[in-house]
Amino acid sequence: MKRTSLVVLIVCACFVSVAWGQQPAGTCSNNWAEFHRPNMQRWNPCEKVLNVRNVGKLSLKWSYSTNYLVYSSPAVANGAVYVGSEDGHVYALNATTGAKLWSYTTPNRVVYSSPAVANGVVYFGSDNGHVYALNARTGAKLWSYNTVYSVDSSPTVVDGVVYIGSGNHNVYALKASTGAKLWSFSTLDIVDSSPAVADGVVYVSSADGYVYALSAKTGAKLWNGPGGGGESSPAVANGVVYVGSGQGSVYAFNAKTGAELWSYGTGGQAVNSSPAVADEVVYVGSLDGTVYALSAKTGAKLWSYITGQSVYSSPAVANGVVYVGSYDGNVYALNASTGAFLWSYLTGGGDSSPAVANGVLYVGSRDYHVYAFGLK
Repeated sequence: MKRTSLVVLIVCACFVSVAWGQQPAGTCSNNWAEFHRPNMQRWNPCEKVLNVRNVGKLSLKWSYSTNYLVYSSPAVANGAVYVGSEDGHVYALNATTGAKLWSYTTPNRVVYSSPAVANGVVYFGSDNGHVYALNARTGAKLWSYNTVYSVDSSPTVVDGVVYIGSGNHNVYALKASTGAKLWSFSTLDIVDSSPAVADGVVYVSSADGYVYALSAKTGAKLWNGPGGGGESSPAVANGVVYVGSGQGSVYAFNAKTGAELWSYGTGGQAVNSSPAVADEVVYVGSLDGTVYALSAKTGAKLWSYITGQSVYSSPAVANGVVYVGSYDGNVYALNASTGAFLWSYLTGGGDSSPAVANGVLYVGSRDYHVYAFGLK
């Protein structure tokens, strides 16, 4: 999704992390390695440090100043934070101290795309039309793929394949090791959203007003339905696809058939925020300035929280807390069950979507900074 991602790789106690790679199967990983997380739900079920009782004590651990706006959402893996900036750079920062490890310059264009980290490689898109793969440890370029038009979409990496959208209206599947194109699918407008991949199917929304389900192997269209038109990236949980629309609604579709299960209208403003799904609740922001919690089964509103301005940011959910940014300049922590306010911090705010791992909240801001918050 445009202006969004932070990746963090951390392993729960009793498991040992694998240096500069992905977690072995079966471990509980705190890794927020891409915009969606591997569960495609923007929910970290492994977070055990921050909770509704102590999140109000969050304080600033560090901040790092880039040279321009940070719409990209940070990603953290193996002790490093990866994030793009409108200054045209992707940065790797020490997750504990915020010290710069390296930076990579894309030629003359901004980076809205949120990085994804897999097997020691950082993948991201740039407004110069390229998809990049960098060595996560050194920042050295491994390959790039030219789509010609801007790539504000955030990549999703599954089973050795990078899935990403482009301003040329296409969705691409690229071989993660080489960047070779495996297939592409053409929609009728730009694709800024981040693809969600589940059970061999790629779900992605387009500015043409539709959400698409494509075969992950071939790119063949399985179904499409109303629900695009904005920058909202689909979330997939329990056989259901959830996505916001440019027309101001949140939709739920049967993941196999595309049948519409329910829709919920927000306050008449576009839903560019991407849903997070946890414990049968869908959390999403709207340009009407409100964060909503909806029943995943029925779409009924459970609660809403009004911020000061539009909510482009996509919520992150961890251990009973919802984290989200607002154009009022704040990043918020809300009680996931009730919507009650727990904490906020004035950063300058904006579109960057938070990531939470190992007791730390990471987020970018329009004030040019990347922030990390934790308990003292």
